[in-house]
Amino acid sequence: MTDFLAENELFTLRNRFKRDAELLLQGISDDGEEKSKEEKDVKPLPRINTHSVFWILASVGLTYYVDFFNVILENTDIKSWWFSVGLTLLGLCIVLAAFCIVYLEWCKGIQHYDQEYPAIPPITTAAFIAASCSFNIALWPVWSFFTPLILFTQFMGVVMFISLLG
Repeated sequence: MTDFLAENELFTLRNRFKRDAELLLQGISDDGEEKSKEEKDVKPLPRINTHSVFWILASVGLTYYVDFFNVILENTDIKSWWFSVGLTLLGLCIVLAAFCIVYLEWCKGIQHYDQEYPAIPPITTAAFIAASCSFNIALWPVWSFFTPLILFTQFMGVVMFISLLG
């Protein structure tokens, strides 16, 4: 008799959890009410906002003010070995990002590529951190303690510009 009661209670408990899970998946709470209209109508943030416009304009202004590209191409104070290492690591980051976005997401249709290929995010992160350190070392003789600020502003401008595209 005790086994029958325990088995019946277990069966009831299992059915209750199963029913609750189905209700959660349908968006209905335990007391039968649907989710509020506010929860259903949550909209993503707009692509163009003051935050992204600020970083893009700051990056463009800083590029113009410090004559960024001419300095990179013509200045002899740049430590070329560190700059080459930074370019190589940044290239690795771009190749991994293109592999994830273009091949895995667009061609293969894999939305959660970090679950399929769990090594890609840490490798990309480590390569980007090493690239930023290399660029800071390479460009320090040119801009001194302004170098990290200049490179961070350029990075944020590029990231915000890319976010506007996609």
